[in-house]
Amino acid sequence: MKRADFQIEDQQDGQTRLRLAGDWSTVSVGRLGDRLIAELDGRPVTVLDLDDLGRFDTAGALAVAQAMSRPIPESAWSARPEAGRLYRMVARLDCMTTEPPRRAAPMTRGFAKVGRGVYDFGAEAMLSLAFLGRLMAAMVTTLKHPGKIRWAAWFSQAERTGLDAIPIVVVTNFFIGAVVAFIGVDLLTQFGAGVFSVQLIGVAVFREFAVVITAVLLAGRSASSFAAEIGSMRMTQEVDAMRVMGVDPFQALVIPRLAALLVMLPLLTFLAMVGGLLGGVLVSWSQLNLGPVFFFQRLVEDGYMPTHMMVGLIKAPVFALVVAAIGCRQGMSVAGDVESLGRRVTAAVVQAIFAIILLDAVFALIFIELKI
Repeated sequence: MKRADFQIEDQQDGQTRLRLAGDWSTVSVGRLGDRLIAELDGRPVTVLDLDDLGRFDTAGALAVAQAMSRPIPESAWSARPEAGRLYRMVARLDCMTTEPPRRAAPMTRGFAKVGRGVYDFGAEAMLSLAFLGRLMAAMVTTLKHPGKIRWAAWFSQAERTGLDAIPIVVVTNFFIGAVVAFIGVDLLTQFGAGVFSVQLIGVAVFREFAVVITAVLLAGRSASSFAAEIGSMRMTQEVDAMRVMGVDPFQALVIPRLAALLVMLPLLTFLAMVGGLLGGVLVSWSQLNLGPVFFFQRLVEDGYMPTHMMVGLIKAPVFALVVAAIGCRQGMSVAGDVESLGRRVTAAVVQAIFAIILLDAVFALIFIELKI
């Protein structure tokens, strides 16, 4: 392989003579084209000396073509006609190429991103409303024709979303109750009111932590499962096959999951309350020497505890509807690729958790106004 090189000579008749030497190929040309552009400085080449030219491929032709202010005459390539043909083809293609699009200013890109976000939010809201309408129509149809209910699917989903989730729900709320008890005992003991940590544990577990933690766990466990299962069926066109066979996908896929979570989340919330109280009892017993009998007696004597329990249980069905609907809605929106499935599963979990926190805040405002 000969090293590529060139020489430029200005002749007496005003013409510019370019001498090419070595291999003008992909391997050897390197950044020689930039040097050729700088030394020619816009002067047109009319005469070529190709006696020492070795290999000449498209990379060399492109370097020569980009350095020329005007195309080299065809007659200048008479010594190497095949190199001339290659040069003319590359020069013609180089003239046909367009400049890359200019990147917008940072402020423009920022506003464009905000605009796309607003548009995507509106599109998601419209799709969610359409899903809600179809879901309500499917629920009415199910109530009008109870004989068509697929009880096997209902019980199967209830087992998977409810019974299988009991261990993680109870254990998680047990530790949440213990943490609340540790904080309450440490804080209230400083003021000589350690005994009131029992009420603090009861209110926190009954009213907020049991239902919210359980709903968040099911948002990560069940909403993602619903989105992944229905989304996989969308990818394999099983949902389309159901429609062809005359089966409503909402009655076959969405309603059983919705009903299962609607029934099981209040039951799981009650078990979560029990687990949270057990964690509080254990900490109170070990830190304040308040036995279980005294602990539960204090809860019973406080007449507000049943009200706090009912507040938590009232939230559970609403959270169940939201979690199940978001998971199924994202699953129904999956396209035909794996990337779409991953995005929808992630969106199901994030939206479900956000909706739970938002609804919990709304419930708090409502109960404050109602003085409950």
